[in-house]
Amino acid sequence: MTITEKILAAHAGRQSVAPGEFLEASVDLVLANDITAPLAIEEFEKAGGRALYDPTRVVLVPDHFTPCKDIRSAQQVKRVRDFAAKFSARFYEIGRAGIEHALLPEQGLIASGELIVGADSHTCTYGALGAFATGMGSTDIAAAFLLGRVWLKVPSTLRVLLSGKPPRYVGGKDVILAVISRIGVDGARYMAMEFAGDGAAHLSVEDRLTVCNMAIEAGAKNGIFEADEQAIAFQRAAGVDPGRIRVFRSDPDASYERTIEVDLSGLQPQVAAPHLPSNARDVREFSSVRIDQAVIGSCTNGRISDLRAAASVIRGRKVHPRVRCIVIPATPLIYQQALDEGLVKAFAEAGCVISPPTCGPCLGGHMGILADGETAVATTNRNFRGRMGHPGSSVYLANPAVAMASAIAGRIVHPDEVN
Repeated sequence: MTITEKILAAHAGRQSVAPGEFLEASVDLVLANDITAPLAIEEFEKAGGRALYDPTRVVLVPDHFTPCKDIRSAQQVKRVRDFAAKFSARFYEIGRAGIEHALLPEQGLIASGELIVGADSHTCTYGALGAFATGMGSTDIAAAFLLGRVWLKVPSTLRVLLSGKPPRYVGGKDVILAVISRIGVDGARYMAMEFAGDGAAHLSVEDRLTVCNMAIEAGAKNGIFEADEQAIAFQRAAGVDPGRIRVFRSDPDASYERTIEVDLSGLQPQVAAPHLPSNARDVREFSSVRIDQAVIGSCTNGRISDLRAAASVIRGRKVHPRVRCIVIPATPLIYQQALDEGLVKAFAEAGCVISPPTCGPCLGGHMGILADGETAVATTNRNFRGRMGHPGSSVYLANPAVAMASAIAGRIVHPDEVN
């Protein structure tokens, strides 16, 4: 069996499973946010719910429209806050919260071998630590609140074999954009995307989190890496009890739907043109694209390594006078690290706006909405039409170094052009 199949079998109390089988599995963690939790709460109440299956395993994180941008978003968060207090769920709000998919691994809430479901499509992020993690609708999440169990169809697996060492300015964002450009936004539909090969060791855990985060952009059910020493060390540093960590490995004779190979040493920074993540090509093909805004943050690229990459490009330089550059640390801890390392100072001196942790502009929420005809380069995960504001706006996806270099130049450029 593959890693994914082994984890699902373990949580279904089965010796083995095969792609296409339906099963009922126990969950280790259930997640929802300020947009999706109110729907789950409503279904929970309709079902007559009087208690959570395990309050310590239900995590509620308002992050999409926080700090609350208007009355409606404030009411949404209040609904979640009151529910969490009533049923003693884990609740992380502004000041100690952050973008959910950066916050949970940082807080030691994710362990290798676990099964995690969340009412957010980018829950697949946690596969970077060797867990099975997938997004679900709020009705399914309500059932998980009540029962601690969900039903799943076992996905087949698309194996992505990584080789070589990525060059400077190439990271997890470029790897996943390159893969999606090859297979398309439906190329892994309802499959597990298993990332393996010698090249995986050259990707940091934070790079892997970015890769798995965007598995959903290829239609995948989940993305996953085998948990190696890097991943285990990351979990221990976050305070994960070693007894929770279970490392699953694919068998040599495991069956795969398809295998593709990616030579990391041959990659260049990638940029995805509107209006699909699959429209990715070498950054140098976009040198004529002028931008109005650059956004560095999100659950995809708002971690400390992302801010360090952006700061290494901006130090001693200024944001182009025509460009608005918004930097969003993904959690308060990351914000504090950025302060301690002088990154925030470098951003402020360059003319960037530093936001509190929030999803904000990624989903067209707040903190950087685009007007008709405007163009942004962003480290976010989606560039669908109207994703960041007006349907007449355009979003180009890129890594943090490219986004910051473009903010300096006023057009999309390779970081070498400003260094």
